[in-house]
Amino acid sequence: MYPEVVVMERSASAPSFDEYVVARGGDLLRTAWLLTGDHQRAEDLVQTALGKTWPHWNRITQEGSGSYDAYVRRVMMTTYIAWWRRRWNSEYPTEVLPEPPSMDTDITDLRRDLLTALSRLPRGQRAVVVLRFFEDRTEAQVAETLGCSIGAVKTQSARALAALRHSPILAGEETRHE
Repeated sequence: MYPEVVVMERSASAPSFDEYVVARGGDLLRTAWLLTGDHQRAEDLVQTALGKTWPHWNRITQEGSGSYDAYVRRVMMTTYIAWWRRRWNSEYPTEVLPEPPSMDTDITDLRRDLLTALSRLPRGQRAVVVLRFFEDRTEAQVAETLGCSIGAVKTQSARALAALRHSPILAGEETRHE
């Protein structure tokens, strides 16, 4: 039904920080979740609050109030408010989301078709086309990269460009797979 309430009153021996975290961690996480509405942010909030509290634990236990929860929850609240203020300084809520950047569908279709046509080329021809025309390398640089002669690069390039010119995909004759 109701969770067991752990009352930590001031006694002869104050709880250690570890004992407190074990006893009250679940309740702190529940409070943090109610504040943030997100489990990961709630865990971050509890960890941050406990991280801020730990260096002062001896002073907290010596003050005699025995209200460890009040101190830790206050740290949680001030941390949450600081996060909220920081977040809203750079973000502005709107009722309507801004339009995403639109790409020209013709360019997108052409790019997809070109990539499909390239994937159908033999590996050697594809490598030459990519190095020559996408990476803008000279025939000599391509030959050096691929470990072949300049003549082989010229032959592969000519064959690849002929295949791309006559590609049914780029000519719009082959149906696209959506």
